[in-house]
Amino acid sequence: MNHLLLFGNLGIGEIVIIAFLILLLFGGKKIPELMKGIGKGVKSFKDGVNGIEEELNSDNASVSDNQKKIDKK
Repeated sequence: MNHLLLFGNLGIGEIVIIAFLILLLFGGKKIPELMKGIGKGVKSFKDGVNGIEEELNSDNASVSDNQKKIDKK
């Protein structure tokens, strides 16, 4: 494969040029801070998604319990 699926049809050359432009714009000292911020954002997003999944699972469990009580009557 000549391209990365994550970046669509961008080749290695285009990715290197983009990385170089980012390095020029932000500088070497700002890039780690930028990546740290992005990492915190991704972690926060994942935590939110997991929280929603847990809430849905607990709601489904309570619906199942209520259905069992109804079936017993």
